Amino acid sequence: MGLTSFHPPQRILMGPGPSEIHPRVLRALSRPTVGHLDPEFIRMMDEVKELLKRTLLTRNEMTFVVSGPGSAGMEMALVNTVEPEDAVVVCVNGVFGARMKAIVERLGARVVVVEAPWGRAIDPHRLEDALKAHPEAGVVAFVHAETSTGALSDAAALAAVAHQHDCLVIVDAVTSLGGCPLKVDEWKLDVVYSGSQKCLSAPPGLSPITFNDRALERLRRRKSPIPSWFMDVNLIMQYWGGDQRRAYHHTAPIHNLYGLHEALVLLQEEGLENAWRRHWENHRRLREALQAMGLQWWVPEAERIPQLNAVRIPAGIDDARVRRRLLDEYDLEIGAGLGPMAGKIWRIGLMGYSSRRKNVLYCSSALAAVLREEGYSP
Repeated sequence: MGLTSFHPPQRILMGPGPSEIHPRVLRALSRPTVGHLDPEFIRMMDEVKELLKRTLLTRNEMTFVVSGPGSAGMEMALVNTVEPEDAVVVCVNGVFGARMKAIVERLGARVVVVEAPWGRAIDPHRLEDALKAHPEAGVVAFVHAETSTGALSDAAALAAVAHQHDCLVIVDAVTSLGGCPLKVDEWKLDVVYSGSQKCLSAPPGLSPITFNDRALERLRRRKSPIPSWFMDVNLIMQYWGGDQRRAYHHTAPIHNLYGLHEALVLLQEEGLENAWRRHWENHRRLREALQAMGLQWWVPEAERIPQLNAVRIPAGIDDARVRRRLLDEYDLEIGAGLGPMAGKIWRIGLMGYSSRRKNVLYCSSALAAVLREEGYSP
């Protein structure tokens, strides 16, 4: 059989990511290729850094983009700040907190785990107890918006507790950035990383990241070499750095950065608080529509991520069959549960360009039709 060009179907993406991409971002991806050290590309890189500062609400000079997905940002945050034998408190309430823990263990550090049930926020009091029991701890890491469960933790409160015990704070904001309040400087978050494909609605494969002065001081005090050449902030900032001549580090994903730049411009045009409001209003519309169908949320209302909705699968309903029918018959993607949540929840994303009123109406009506045909009755 001969091979031909690939033409993907047109899907409505309402899973946990990637989200739909704005037409302006798609057009940006088709712009001419320039070299990754071209003066015009470097000018655009500087604009990306400035746009990210505005989006993260930070003045941190060491704000840039990792050439890799959110998990690469996670690894960069940890390999630069954690050394062998360090004591690190990792908060785990889902898949991505567990991934943080796994990376810290690979670095040879000692992990103290603060757990919460999947689908619940991290309790600041439990973090306080762990830090009192382990005064040797120097780093606290947690996920702001846990994509695997739809639970939103109070980043400001957790950071305040960590700083009372003189700990560096590392935050996973992969699903929160652009979709709900995230205030890096005001909340005193030391290292924060995110992903391009969620509420920023850019192509997957990039991870915005920022380090404040407190984090950089910890880097300067390291006793051991950073164990990854590619993730070494000292090296990569010679490429992403300030006014000095840029040094080659790696060939950046040029067109993905075009797309991220345009996505960040779109976000600034809308206004960050307006984007937060849009995500919340569409969550409210979805909640009202699905509750009218008798469906229930997994996460308590006060702890929910508006842009990632964990909906309980009704008893007797085949999870995979419903999702497959939505994809085949409606070109609509929603997400399955992960790990212990598999078969228990659907994850319905309202992220970035996917967070539109017409998508809410389409998703709720399509899901209602399929469930009715599958024999569901509230």
